[in-house]
Amino acid sequence: MLNDLELTGRSRTHVTQFDEPRFAAQLDAGHAFLAMRNDAKKAGIDLLPFSSFRDFRTQLRIWNGKFSGKKPLYDINGVPRDKANLDDAQIIDCILNWSALPGGSRHQWGTEIDVVDGAAMPVGYEPKLLPEETVKGGVFHPLHLWLDENIAKYGFFRPYKFFKGGMYPEPWHLSYAPLSTKALKQVSPELLRDAVIDAEILGKALVLERISEIYEQHILNIVSPDEQ
Repeated sequence: MLNDLELTGRSRTHVTQFDEPRFAAQLDAGHAFLAMRNDAKKAGIDLLPFSSFRDFRTQLRIWNGKFSGKKPLYDINGVPRDKANLDDAQIIDCILNWSALPGGSRHQWGTEIDVVDGAAMPVGYEPKLLPEETVKGGVFHPLHLWLDENIAKYGFFRPYKFFKGGMYPEPWHLSYAPLSTKALKQVSPELLRDAVIDAEILGKALVLERISEIYEQHILNIVSPDEQ
């Protein structure tokens, strides 16, 4: 069981740093990922962690960057939105479609890994983690065909496999079910409120008003392992 600081990414005492390749995760999740990575090699796939454990401060930078316009906002197809035409409430909606509230990100639990295929990337390619990379003709389409057939063997699932009215689909986002299902049960609106209330987060007043909605729509509202 994670404590409140670990659940909200304000501590990393629950994660282990792995070096080959470099990523951070809870120990069992990390070992499961490495076993899956070794299997993928047999299919010519260099399964790499693009993002794994993410602490509260990092999630806060992402949030504030998007709210301020320093980072782009996207629609469900990965097309940039025009921030100038959005009010603060709509900006928050756009952020939450792709990025979790600081304190409410699954990446804080040490159970989530965003993946790419190093063998498929041209020299100098920078992954975008957008739908265009995963569909037929996309650079990571073969990777996702392989993942479709194999992730469950290692205890992983896609919490954002399809759109349920909260987060947009993120097929690259893998979750280690034996640990993440337990962590999800520990999260509450009160925990989120406590994490946010003293943080320098843009749009804080609106966020605090919507904590219960965010909890229901963007944290609980996932594609469960049974729905894969």
